[in-house]
Amino acid sequence: MTDDATPAASTHAANWSSRDPWARNRDGELLVGGRALSRVVDSVGSSPCYLYDRSRLNARAQALRAGLPPEVLVHYAMKANPMPALVCHMATQVDGIDVASRGELRIALDSGMSPEHISFAGPGKSAGELRQAVAAGILINIESFREIGILAEASQQLGQPARVAVRVNLPFELKASGMKMAGGARQFGIDADRVPEMLDAIGQAGLAFEGFHMFAGSQNLRPGAIIEAQRRCYELALEWRDQFPAPVRTFNLGGGFGIPYTVNDAPLDTDSILANLAELAESAHEDFPGAHLVIELGRYLVGEAGLYVTRVIDRKISRGQVFLVVDGGMHQHLAASGNFGQVMRKNYPVEVNRRSAETETASVVGPLCTPLDLLADRVPLDVAEVGDLVVVFQSGAYGRSASPRDFLGHADVLEALI
Repeated sequence: MTDDATPAASTHAANWSSRDPWARNRDGELLVGGRALSRVVDSVGSSPCYLYDRSRLNARAQALRAGLPPEVLVHYAMKANPMPALVCHMATQVDGIDVASRGELRIALDSGMSPEHISFAGPGKSAGELRQAVAAGILINIESFREIGILAEASQQLGQPARVAVRVNLPFELKASGMKMAGGARQFGIDADRVPEMLDAIGQAGLAFEGFHMFAGSQNLRPGAIIEAQRRCYELALEWRDQFPAPVRTFNLGGGFGIPYTVNDAPLDTDSILANLAELAESAHEDFPGAHLVIELGRYLVGEAGLYVTRVIDRKISRGQVFLVVDGGMHQHLAASGNFGQVMRKNYPVEVNRRSAETETASVVGPLCTPLDLLADRVPLDVAEVGDLVVVFQSGAYGRSASPRDFLGHADVLEALI
């Protein structure tokens, strides 16, 4: 049974629900999976917790799929959120899964995704991981010449050639991206000027060449920059067309799709990006017959479907500033504290799970004995009391798994797919 929902009314200018309306019931509580947040937290067991909304996961994946031709595949980059239940669910919504370790590979295989549509990237794959990947029959994105010898030996021992693609360190970067993954000296992939040498080595080693992996950067909210990177990747592959050891079957153009983290961020307009991918797919019919284009997305698929929920355990006023001390913090949500790659700290969108007649400016801090344990710095909030739930939005990606959960010995955070 679902709670009666009403539109989320904004009680202050920075209220996130005025931008991205998670519905609230008549009592003012957020609804997750159609149920009041407090009841969901009780059913999960306790706060703090991460909650992931299936309906939002489905809506994002289905909107992408509807806007793309069948020749363009959507892969889920598991590093964004490797929660097993979420990965199993995403396996029903996407065309493939990309992993970055043997642990992630195990989860991907358990999800029911066909090994044919699982790929493995990472600059430091161990010999054991490479052998495991060959045995599993997944696609391996080669990132160094060292990997060729290991894969050739494993292929011979296992009686099946390793399926490989070349990850390219592009000679350009994704403009305005939150994290640059190419351009200049990088630990990722093969420098573009050495790709012909790599293609020749793959052919001589008898590996099963299938294509390319090109990832320029992440967390980008500028469609033009993403389109430019996709086109430049495609044109680069055309330059090597006469040197392929086998026809290209897959061409991973990476991702880069960003999500807004503040009310001032404009959501990514994907219409032009999807139209560009459709045009590239049309060109690929002639340039790379039989090949699929792939976009590899993590944060964009799951980030906006997740909430981090924590409870106020103390309310303090220091020299006129209100501090809401909560039972979760940077040890469970490092990104929200600003300590996961942010150059300049920005607040994630935060709200109290209860409407009040008045608002105030408050900081939300965790229980750790460090000033870095700051989830929200002087933001307008409904007045909260001890026992109230505080919600950090946009928390579906790089949350629990990207945080130092053992720091100071606090209990681990719960996760649930709702």
